[in-house]
Amino acid sequence: MSTNSPPVRRRSAARTLLRLWPYVRPVRARWFAAATIAVVASCLGLVIPLVLKWMVDGPVAARDPAGVWLGALYLLLIGVAEALLFGIRRWLVARPLAGVEAGLRADLYGRLQRLPVAFHDRWPSGQLLSRGTGDLMLVRMFLAFPLTFLLVNGVTIVVGLGIMLVQDWVLGLVVLGPAVPLLWVCVVVEQRYAHAARRAQDQVGDLTTLVEESVLGIRVVKGFGRHRSQARAFRRTALMLRDTEIGKARLLAVIWAVIVTLPEVAIGAALVLGVLRVADGSLSAGTLVAFLSTALALRWPVESIGFLLAMCQEAATATERYFEVLDERPEGDAETPAAAAVPEPGERGLRFEGVGFRHADAAPGTRPVLDGVDLHVRPGESMALVGATGSGKTTLTSLVPRLHDATSGRITLNGVDITALPREELRARVAVAFEEPTLFSTSVAENVLMGAGEGAGRDELDRALAVAHADFAHALPEGPDTRVGEQGLSLSGGQRQRLALARAVAGRPEFLVLDDPLSALDVHTEAAVEAALRRVLADTTALIVAHRPSTVLLADRVALLSDGRITAVGTHHELLRTNAEYAHLMSGGPREAPEEPEDSR
Repeated sequence: MSTNSPPVRRRSAARTLLRLWPYVRPVRARWFAAATIAVVASCLGLVIPLVLKWMVDGPVAARDPAGVWLGALYLLLIGVAEALLFGIRRWLVARPLAGVEAGLRADLYGRLQRLPVAFHDRWPSGQLLSRGTGDLMLVRMFLAFPLTFLLVNGVTIVVGLGIMLVQDWVLGLVVLGPAVPLLWVCVVVEQRYAHAARRAQDQVGDLTTLVEESVLGIRVVKGFGRHRSQARAFRRTALMLRDTEIGKARLLAVIWAVIVTLPEVAIGAALVLGVLRVADGSLSAGTLVAFLSTALALRWPVESIGFLLAMCQEAATATERYFEVLDERPEGDAETPAAAAVPEPGERGLRFEGVGFRHADAAPGTRPVLDGVDLHVRPGESMALVGATGSGKTTLTSLVPRLHDATSGRITLNGVDITALPREELRARVAVAFEEPTLFSTSVAENVLMGAGEGAGRDELDRALAVAHADFAHALPEGPDTRVGEQGLSLSGGQRQRLALARAVAGRPEFLVLDDPLSALDVHTEAAVEAALRRVLADTTALIVAHRPSTVLLADRVALLSDGRITAVGTHHELLRTNAEYAHLMSGGPREAPEEPEDSR
C-alpha cells in the first residue's frame, strides 16, 4: 500500500461490493432482466450438444440428408437467438450503469466539498482524483461485465454439469474431479491478488499526485532546473507501479494455467474412457459427441472464472477506496443546541473567548498553536492582527469561517456562537481573502461573483472590481468574461490578489477576514487598493492579518499575537510607543521564530 494513503481495514470482497447496492437499486429491474437474458442465451448454447446427439444417433446414423439439413437449421436458429439475446443484454445495461457511475461520481464530489479542511490537508489530491476517475471506471466495468457473467457462467456451469451427468454419470464424475483443487487455487491466488490490486491502485494515486504537482509547479521546476530530478521521481514511481502490475500478471498467469490445465486433463480422460465405452457398445457415439461438446462449451465459462474473480477484486479494492472518502465525517451544521443561536443581549461584533487550537494529529505534549486567545473586534471596527511567523495568525483567522474548529473556548458573531450557526449561513456572513489567492479555470466574472451568492449580476461585479482596484479586468481580451486559466497563472500575483479581494467584498459581507491582502501589490497599486479598502472597512467589521505598517494603518486597532496568545491590543501608535516586540516587528528587524510552526494548512 502507498505510504501516502491512509491505513485501511481489509474486508471481504463480497461485503465491500454490497455497499454499491443503494446505487444499483434504482436500476435493479433492468439489471436482473439483462442477467436473466444472458443466462437464457448462455444456456441456449448448451442445447447445441443435444441437437448434435440427435443428429449423430438419428439422421447421420440413418444416412438421412434431410434430417441433417434440419439439424443444421436448428443450430443456425439457436446461434442467431443467442447472439440477439446477448445484444439485448448489452443494450439493457449500458445506459443505467452509466447513470450509476455518474451518481457515484456526484456523491464523491459532493462529499469532498463537505469534508473539513483538515481532511484535504491530510490526503494527496492525486489519490482523490484517482478515486473519482480510474476507481469508478473499474466499478462500472464490474457492474456491466464481471457481476453479470459470474452469475451467468455459474448457472451455465451448473446446468452443463447436470446435462453431462444425465448423459453419463461416470464421465461426468471424471470431469468433476478437478473441481476441489481448482477452488482451492482460486481462493489462495485471489487473496494475494486483492493485496496486489490495492497496492497498484494506491500507486496510481501517487503517480497522479506527482504529475499534478509537477504541472502546477512547472514554473518552480523549470526555474530551478529540476526537470531531471522530477523525471527521476516519476520514473521511480512508474517502475514501482510496473512491478506491481507484473506481479498481478504473474498471479493471473498461475490461476489461468491451473484453470485451463485441470479441465483439459479431465476432458482428455473423459474422451479416452468414452471412446473405450463406445467401442465395447456401452455408450452411443451420439452420447459421447454430446458429452464432449457440452464439456467444450463449458471451457469458456470455467476459464473465465479466473479473470472474472480478478476483476471482482479490482472492483472491490476500488469500491473500498471510494468509500474510504465517503466514510469520512463531513462538516456538520450547528453542533450546539438551537437555543444557543439566540444572541446574547448587548453583545455585538466578533469576539474570541479563551480560544485554543491544537491539530488532531499533533504529538502529545506539544504546545498548542493557539492557547487562551481573548479578543473583541467591535461592530464596524477593523482590527489588524500582527505577529511573528509561527505565532498562529493564519490559524486564528481560519477559525472564524470554521475552516478549522477551535478545540477550546468559543467565537461569537454579534453574540451568537458560530458553532450554533449553519455553516452556509456563517460563511454568507463572513467573507475571507487568503494570502495565497486561488482562482479557478473560469472567467474573471465567475471567480469574483463566487463571493456574491446566487443571482448576483454585473452591478455587483463592477462594484467589487472597483473596490479591489481590479479594473484591469475590463482591459482583458474579453473583458471580465475572459478565462483566467488554471490557478489564474496567466495573471500577475498582484492581479490575482486583487481579484481574490474583489471576491471577498462582492457579497457585502457583515464580517471580513483578510489574510495579508496587500502582500503581492506594488507600491502604487497598494495605495489605490488601500484607499478603496478604507471605504469598505468603514461599514464592515474586519479582522486583517498584517505584516507591513501600510496594512496596519488601515485598521482602527491592532492586536499582537505572540506564541499563540494575544499579548497586547491598542492603536498602531500606542503599541509602537509601549510594546517593544511590536515595534521590533514593524521595524522589519529579524526575530527568532518560535518552535511551533504557524499553521499553513
